[in-house]
Amino acid sequence: MELIWSSSANLQKREALHGDIRVQTVIIGAGMTGILTAYLLKKNGLDAVIIEAKQMGSGQTERTTAKITSQHGMIYDKLLRKTGRKRAEIYARANEEAIRLYEKIIREEQIECHFKRLPAYLYTREENRVRELKREAVAARALGIHAAFVEDSEIYELPFEINGAVRFENQAQFHPLEFIKHLAKDLKIYENTKAISVKGHEVYTDRGTITAENIVFATHYPFINVPGFYFLREHQERSYVLALAQMQELSGMYYSIDKKGLSLRSAGDILLLGGGGHRTGKITCHEGIRYLKEMAGHYYPDSEECAVWSAQDCMPHDGIPFIGKYSIFRPYWYVATGFHKWGMTSAMVSAVIISNKICGIPDLYEKAFTPQRLLLRAGIKNLLIDIGESVLGLGKGLFSKKENKCPHMGCRLEWNPQEQTWECPCHGSRFSEEGELRDNPAQVGLRKN
Repeated sequence: MELIWSSSANLQKREALHGDIRVQTVIIGAGMTGILTAYLLKKNGLDAVIIEAKQMGSGQTERTTAKITSQHGMIYDKLLRKTGRKRAEIYARANEEAIRLYEKIIREEQIECHFKRLPAYLYTREENRVRELKREAVAARALGIHAAFVEDSEIYELPFEINGAVRFENQAQFHPLEFIKHLAKDLKIYENTKAISVKGHEVYTDRGTITAENIVFATHYPFINVPGFYFLREHQERSYVLALAQMQELSGMYYSIDKKGLSLRSAGDILLLGGGGHRTGKITCHEGIRYLKEMAGHYYPDSEECAVWSAQDCMPHDGIPFIGKYSIFRPYWYVATGFHKWGMTSAMVSAVIISNKICGIPDLYEKAFTPQRLLLRAGIKNLLIDIGESVLGLGKGLFSKKENKCPHMGCRLEWNPQEQTWECPCHGSRFSEEGELRDNPAQVGLRKN
């Protein structure tokens, strides 16, 4: 089945790069982050070229549920306690501003992309987690977000009972590909042009070499290991979406804090039901697409399935995206990664920070998101888990056949029977059954004998 965003947006095809070129800024990746960054640079009088290994918007952008929200799960109470009030305030302000910027651009450019303001709810069905939600509401409100705890009796449109929720006012949703379709009209984009390696000011692609003053990695997961060492600082997780047709439109967006909870939003009369997520390469029989179909059959037994898809999310140890300078050793490289399942607002925050840095404009947000931070108090638990997974995967890889090793760093691949893919539990690379590369950081497919 086709993805609902790509099947309803006719994006213009772009030619591939032909030979070597020299540019001011090259952006690797034509998803939401890359398109927005190029757009903001152009607004400031600077030209940028975007290269894309496949087609514009064909990565995680076409797989998002497209919620534009500062409601990012259980984040604000944790940020206040473990990173300090100043950083927490910047994080909250940046994501609230991202929503306003989307609306501003959509109005100025007169973009028809089904943009709609509505509340976002963070809910639980577990009585023992209500206190956590109440703390989250207090924290979000203290940081300037219009949020409040609401009783279960105030929410009528879910097919199950809940024990309470935090309501975030004036959030938004939209059609992501209709949005970038308009923004991309005046941008220079080379499709089917894959970045193979980057050295200094040069990006080596399979179509030629690009020499640039500034290089932006908007590739979801950075594929250059050194410098930066992002493979030590985040892991990847799978998430799943089931689209159900001819459903009553919801008046809000919903996200559960429970382990087996569901995410819900409407796209007209289509209901997007999300859930079943897991660490890439670590699926169980109670996760994935199968779990979502069971939930749909239970709660919406008369529904009609019209699409199903999965996405990949980069999860930083401390819960904050890495946005800014790639490394102190490459001050002309920039990176945006670790969006922690909230790609739409994080893409806008990234575009603002990176375009401001390139243009020499002072930025209010960069200190909170700088990739050069070290917040051990906020991230030590996840860091130790990731180290353990990497040691285990690399150890298994030492005793595995070459075709069962990830070409990124040699971890042993695990089979995902529901998606029929080979997956790396260390860093999240994915491959088809035949060995074709599906998701980075690996840059090449598997060699099958």
